[in-house]
Amino acid sequence: MSKELRPIVMSGPSGSGKSTLLEKLFAEFPGCFAFSVSHTTRSPRPGEKDGVAYFFVKREEFEKLKAENGFLENAEFSGNLYGTSKKSVNDIMKSGKLCVLDVEVNGVKNIKKSDFKPKPRYIFVKPPSIEELRKRLDHRNTETKESLEKRISAAKEAFEYAEQDGAYDHIIVNNDLEVAYKELKDILQSDIKLVQDTLHHKGK
Repeated sequence: MSKELRPIVMSGPSGSGKSTLLEKLFAEFPGCFAFSVSHTTRSPRPGEKDGVAYFFVKREEFEKLKAENGFLENAEFSGNLYGTSKKSVNDIMKSGKLCVLDVEVNGVKNIKKSDFKPKPRYIFVKPPSIEELRKRLDHRNTETKESLEKRISAAKEAFEYAEQDGAYDHIIVNNDLEVAYKELKDILQSDIKLVQDTLHHKGK
């Protein structure tokens, strides 16, 4: 059964509402979805648990897994390595749940280059415009002028990639949260039903 379920790769700039959409999805369909837990070489922050927030590993262990082609995607940020292991995705798929990966545009590109089967389903969530995104980020009051510009620059790059033919299977413009959420549910409807039917049979 798990062979029929494709991992869901969600991408979208900060401020697109992607996290809110995923929270709503997980709340409405408990037990149907699971996030893949990434590996990182950074130290745990207070309250973070190994295997929950991340798999916290030494750089040598990370590099070994990378050399063994064990990552779907990996990148370096601020001197620390981050990556999504194929095993963490496979473990979720074997459990009969839908595996969700929340990745940046470079992660999407890396996953597309991988030989992972079954082929993931790629979904991009975007605000209606860069101007609207700037407003949303401004209203958060969590960004400095410099970090805001960095986020806007990253969003423009993500927008450009999303416009390329075949970059994503679905693009959701999040202008109205409820409309965007319905669109996301419609996209995943058959997958959700498949998981629910399996859970129902298991429960009998």
